[in-house]
Amino acid sequence: MKTAAYNPSPLEVDFANALFILQKDIQKHLQDNKVVNVESNIKRDNPMVKFSLLDKDGDPHEIVVRIIQIPDKF
Repeated sequence: MKTAAYNPSPLEVDFANALFILQKDIQKHLQDNKVVNVESNIKRDNPMVKFSLLDKDGDPHEIVVRIIQIPDKF
């Protein structure tokens, strides 16, 4: 299927939603860190998901995942 619209594309939005839904599964793989909040902004040109974390010492950290679909190469 060719992508008819980007900014954001339906695939980018679906991928961002998948990351949001899988946050508990993602936390299982983070050593010594706890996910305390997840924000999703799927209306941006490039959707993003921001994970707020606390490490074992109680220090806060943030990881931002920005989803960018490369244009189709047909």
